[in-house]
Amino acid sequence: MITKTIDYQDGDTQLEGYLAYNETGAPLPAVLVAHDWSGRREFACKAAERVAAMGYAGFALDMYGKGIIGRDGDTEGNAALMNPYASDRVLLRQRINAALNAVRELPQVDAARIAAMGYCFGGMCVLELARSGADVTGVISIHGIFAPGNAANEEITAKVLCLHGHDDPMVPPEQVLAFEKEMTDAGVDWQIHIYGDTMHAFTNPVANNPDFGTVYKEKAAKRAYQSVANFLDELF
Repeated sequence: MITKTIDYQDGDTQLEGYLAYNETGAPLPAVLVAHDWSGRREFACKAAERVAAMGYAGFALDMYGKGIIGRDGDTEGNAALMNPYASDRVLLRQRINAALNAVRELPQVDAARIAAMGYCFGGMCVLELARSGADVTGVISIHGIFAPGNAANEEITAKVLCLHGHDDPMVPPEQVLAFEKEMTDAGVDWQIHIYGDTMHAFTNPVANNPDFGTVYKEKAAKRAYQSVANFLDELF
């Protein structure tokens, strides 16, 4: 497997992505990987490598800026990093579309076959990528935030898969139902897989804060990654 960092720009903001792929001699379908609220750290990079092991190019994108990262357990600090984007979906869409544009230019990538997946805050990001009308084949939200923000939707052409814990306090049932209606009204090809007795951040092995609502759940994580594999196989 080949891995490398990729510098790219959003206006004047310097960003740094992490590319992982296996050399095949031909351009590969690509999957953008949007990080959780702590930034483009090892978890997102390992997710890009997981994508590469499936036969695609994985690109862990950067929402915050080169070198700007949080840390596990720092809810106040991580929230401060995330909130400017969560509260301004126009800015968020611009930033994640900058990653999409950068990936399209990579020689390792088939520009006509690009999808996106994201964790927690990153799930919000890839759903906003779809809402922006971006030309991606599909997006996957993994314990992501469903609620829309302050930007109107463009025509959504991407297929949508959401992998969600039923006991996630950050996405209560009424938010799930509202999202289902939003996607249905927009004519989207959508799926939501809901895992019982499962909280937020269920794929992250270091998540262990039941009072905050973030707990790793191995069974749900295995089921979710099987669904990711199936969905990407369908797309590509």
